[in-house]
Amino acid sequence: MVKKMSGLLVGLLLLSLVLGQYDKVSASSIEGIPSAYENEITYLTGKSIIKGMPDGAFHGSDEVTREQAATMVGRALDLDGEQRSTSFPDVNEGSFASGYIQSAVEEGVIKGYPDGTYKPKEIMTRGEMAYLISNAFNLKETSDVSYKDVSNKNNVYHSVNLLTTAGISEGVPGGYFKPEKTITRTEFALFVARGMNPDFKVSQEEEEPLEVIDEKVVDADFLNVRQGPGVNHEKVGKLDPGEVVSVYKREGDWVYISSGNTKGYVNSYYLIDKPTKNWKIALDPGHGGSDPGASANGLIEKNVVLDVGLKTREIVENAGIDVVMTRQSDWYPSLDGRVAIATRNDADAFVSIHANAFISSATGVETFYYAAGLSDREYASVKLASFINNRLYKEMDMSNRGVKNVGYRVVKANPLPAVLTEIGFLTNDEDSSKLKTQKYREAASRAVALGIVDYYNWKE
Repeated sequence: MVKKMSGLLVGLLLLSLVLGQYDKVSASSIEGIPSAYENEITYLTGKSIIKGMPDGAFHGSDEVTREQAATMVGRALDLDGEQRSTSFPDVNEGSFASGYIQSAVEEGVIKGYPDGTYKPKEIMTRGEMAYLISNAFNLKETSDVSYKDVSNKNNVYHSVNLLTTAGISEGVPGGYFKPEKTITRTEFALFVARGMNPDFKVSQEEEEPLEVIDEKVVDADFLNVRQGPGVNHEKVGKLDPGEVVSVYKREGDWVYISSGNTKGYVNSYYLIDKPTKNWKIALDPGHGGSDPGASANGLIEKNVVLDVGLKTREIVENAGIDVVMTRQSDWYPSLDGRVAIATRNDADAFVSIHANAFISSATGVETFYYAAGLSDREYASVKLASFINNRLYKEMDMSNRGVKNVGYRVVKANPLPAVLTEIGFLTNDEDSSKLKTQKYREAASRAVALGIVDYYNWKE
């Protein structure tokens, strides 16, 4: 929490400089204030902090540059703003911000990039602003909070933690902070309003401890998190496919869950079991490098399946399963080399991803395995193929060509349970039009990934 009145004064001056520098517009006439944040921004306009732009609008989506931010903070802290040479070769001595930039550096309020530059014209990011605001408000307290995209090794982790602990920021839906996203006037106004007035702060109070009773995996293209157990309750976040959630209690068809900093209720219909053992899947985007695979309707197979493979990896890893990729870029491992990569990295199953080609009327998805008899490995291959294919034709909204026993080398000459899945025909107009879109590539990735989760749940 903010402990000192000086921090409040810094925030007041800081916002007045960024948002109140246009005196031609009265506070009462400002247009375009986001309704969701009307209370906070009205609070600031009531104190004549926000005066709007010359056209009478708030322009909440406008961004702030690094030199503007340095000037605002410099003036707020009453630093020496006399124009002079700085520590940065890219900040001209005659720049309006040069004095404030150098003074802020000397006071330890700001810092430049590792290459010695400041990049004054660059737009400031949310991560950089977290550092700036936490310094300006002299924040000290940290807590056990986390975001999916800000690990404890991230250089803005401490600043983001300070902001969150103080109730000044809560990140964005889904448990993310988006430290690389640019900062807007609206976000900045919220930060300062929350720093000034505790009524606007995001609650960081301790909840009654709840015991985790289960862990589940999100089985949907996205899943809304709500304040209460029902669709009539307000949305408080959104979860991605494959994301692992901790379950604390059940209320009918709804469960109370957490994922990162996102907490609330979701419908249990969209959750599946999380595999409990340590599994590692090998994902093999087919072809690559000098081998383009099939080409038709403006698509090249090696590019399509690499995109799908990388998306699949993200979802599988979200579900807590380790992944080894046979390729992550445009190169060609041999067929036996792909199997060697999988076995050398201790994978326990193998999925090769391809796109089909034949006559233009051929359409749909199919998945192959190889079985000369019915050994444990071969039976596991049949199950893996079935789990993936059963999801794939539904997600892609294509005809189901089935699961087939064919001796492709990567599935036949493979000591692991192994399958090769074809996600549609590049030579078919309808299939190829789908595979050109991110929507259906994500659908294919989701089907393969969650089919893998189904397989490991079956194994357990």
